[in-house]
Amino acid sequence: MTLSDLLNQKKCIKLVCGAGNEDFKLIEKLVAVYAKAGAHYFDLSPNEEVLLAVKSGIARVIPKNKIKDYFICVSVGVAGDPHVMKAVIDPKKCTNCGACALVCLQNAIKQTIGDDNRKYHYVLDKKCIGCDECAKACKFGAIEFVYKKKDLKTILPPLIKMGIDSIELHAVTEDEKEPNRMWQEVSKIFPGILSLCLDRLHLGDEQLLNRIKRFIEKRKDFTTIVQADGAPMSGSSDSNNTTLQAIATTDIVQKANLPVWILMSGGTNSKTTKLAKMFDVKASGISLGSYARKIISDELNRDDFFENKEVFNSAYKKAKKLINVSLKYLG
Repeated sequence: MTLSDLLNQKKCIKLVCGAGNEDFKLIEKLVAVYAKAGAHYFDLSPNEEVLLAVKSGIARVIPKNKIKDYFICVSVGVAGDPHVMKAVIDPKKCTNCGACALVCLQNAIKQTIGDDNRKYHYVLDKKCIGCDECAKACKFGAIEFVYKKKDLKTILPPLIKMGIDSIELHAVTEDEKEPNRMWQEVSKIFPGILSLCLDRLHLGDEQLLNRIKRFIEKRKDFTTIVQADGAPMSGSSDSNNTTLQAIATTDIVQKANLPVWILMSGGTNSKTTKLAKMFDVKASGISLGSYARKIISDELNRDDFFENKEVFNSAYKKAKKLINVSLKYLG
């Protein structure tokens, strides 16, 4: 099976580890659980250590002769796109109230003591995925987000050599120039399937479709995935309301009848595919991120995750239930 075959089947389950998530130990656990549960496509940060963790996670639970049926995507993004931003806490403004740490699903915020013996919080850069929940919780304006630009010509070739199946560009921005430049650069570096992650935060419906049309203009039919990101990283709540924008954005792209594969994303949860089917919204699959990580977060934080069968099986059962209900209404 190829990635194209998987997408053509309209049963594609993509597990989003997080474009900014570089916690390779946690990622190995996450991938192992969801690969065993039925996900065949994994989205990760463009980092060699993370890629090795994903491959290790798959190899832990999948027989060698079946690993070829599992696919990997690395994600890059433009400045301002939340997927590639990192939170930073200003110690001078931090009051050590802990509100940010309480809402961080990545467990990326810790407490420390400064040179002045005052306690404050800081962000573990490798764990942060830029979800913005900490900034929303902070009443003191102590948190801002930074973008660390990466040279695509430097970071992507080694990953391609190690073995990846697609590259995704996160382009959640109203700017047209930089996404176009990066898309062209990625297209030259990687001849395979490309993915474009877009939402409607900055773009109207017509602008959204026009951007897709420009980007696929010179590409062969069905060599591009559109990840229809309803509300990025908002799927921590398992409600119909949370996933509405993912379905609406997918519907807009679907009705344009473009030669692309579409994955529902952004606020996806256990309700997404059922609700999509109710409204006759069709896609090649679903990308599961925040919610998929949240439901097994207790198990993921255990040091004995792989050694303790009860811990692993607990996470597996939750992941399997989510994937089963998602597959039930796909296609």
